[in-house]
Amino acid sequence: MQRLYDYLRRHPTRVDTFWAVVLFGMSVVGEAARADVRGTGDPLLGVPIALLLCLVIALRRRMPEKMLLLSIVIGVAQVLLNVAAGPADFAMLVIVYTVAATGARWASRTALALGLCAAPLAQLRWPNDQTSFLGNIAIMVFQTVPFALAWVLGDSIRTRRAYFAQLEERAARLEKEREAQAKVAVAAERARIARELHDVVAHNVSVMVVQADGAAYVLDAAPDQAKKALETISSTGRQALAEMRRLLGVLRTGEHQEAGEYVPQPDVEQMGDLIEQCRTAGLPVDFKVEGTPRPLPSGVELTAYRIVQEALTNTRKHGGPNTGASVRLVYFDDGLGLLVEDDGKGAPHELYEEGGPDGQGHGLIGMRERVGMVGGTLDAGPRPGGGFRISALLPLKPAH
Repeated sequence: MQRLYDYLRRHPTRVDTFWAVVLFGMSVVGEAARADVRGTGDPLLGVPIALLLCLVIALRRRMPEKMLLLSIVIGVAQVLLNVAAGPADFAMLVIVYTVAATGARWASRTALALGLCAAPLAQLRWPNDQTSFLGNIAIMVFQTVPFALAWVLGDSIRTRRAYFAQLEERAARLEKEREAQAKVAVAAERARIARELHDVVAHNVSVMVVQADGAAYVLDAAPDQAKKALETISSTGRQALAEMRRLLGVLRTGEHQEAGEYVPQPDVEQMGDLIEQCRTAGLPVDFKVEGTPRPLPSGVELTAYRIVQEALTNTRKHGGPNTGASVRLVYFDDGLGLLVEDDGKGAPHELYEEGGPDGQGHGLIGMRERVGMVGGTLDAGPRPGGGFRISALLPLKPAH
């Protein structure tokens, strides 16, 4: 049964053809019976008219407007040639519904007029002599109602389809707008990362220049100090090259050169000041450092600082009253781990993705971009028992 239903849905024109053949057979039998019993039937006229009306049903989906005009011509021919209505005239009811649902507007209005006029004309052309005048009027009204109902049903289906099409178009437009906003947020965050990493690299180069000048100054008088300065230049240069490799994948567009000297960006050592600022603002934060602290690449320190900063900002925005947070900074042998949790009401994951109710921020998008720049991983989502959790692992060795 299900396979038959699927087949009928995939091939509606074949279904129409099937019912057209059935209706034609009923019409031929009816014409023959009317000719034998009453002697009033004329198969030479009735059968061709029935065939054309069945053709209307078979082709109603492919060319509804043309089939409507054909049905009007057939109806006029029936009246002029005195061919009484038969089973095939059911096609007029079907074409009224079809044109109202899928046809052009002019065809829909014409179909409504056709439906309202068909029954009165038929009753006037072939009145029932055994029925009173009021009875004929009642029959006329009774036969008109199905045409009106068919048109109303078809027009309501047209309206419903248009409504659903509008909803689908709106959903597609909103999806495109959301993708565009996400792309804009990614581009803006990459531009910001590029500026910060550029400052980091510029600071490292400045350090190298200072050390090189110092090495040149003490080269003859204090060779040991010159050697130490050269080692510093070597390590700082490698670090600067690593930062530049990460910088190559970031596109900076539409930015003007900013005046002023380059300054170092926030690092892990300044995270304590950030935590203290949050506590002063009314957010209790439990901050712990595990493992052995050691020097880190500038890009990793900047990324760690920005992740904690963004996570605590989201906690203040979405955590609700009486919310507490905890920050864990873990030094591994080959990476730096971050874990930021809060016990607030916990805004949905999508809210952080879209930047909150005002549509700004794009917190998680920015975090993922930063973590991706240093080759790390990020995991963010609701915390069991309530709140939100953000964990990140940042490799200490730059990816080549």
